[in-house]
Amino acid sequence: MHVTLVHVHVKPESINDFIKASRANHEASIREPGNRRFDVLQDPHDHSKFILYEAYTSAEAALAHKQMPHYFAWRDTVANMMAKPREGILYHGLFPN
Repeated sequence: MHVTLVHVHVKPESINDFIKASRANHEASIREPGNRRFDVLQDPHDHSKFILYEAYTSAEAALAHKQMPHYFAWRDTVANMMAKPREGILYHGLFPN
């Protein structure tokens, strides 16, 4: 399984708008072929920090996600909300397979 943890640090004044945009992206992403999970996590101690947990069956399915209209809409909507550039870290999911 192809897993990416995307670390996002949002400007404090943009937190609610970021959550709204991320909900729309989440709802569309979980319906993509090859998607296994698409979780949006918020740090309980620093509400401006988020992790997007994206699990796909393959690298190709994850790449296809980045070609979807809802991904482009999310990316463009949240671009100015970032306190710093987001960072995606790739993992190989072992369990479940």
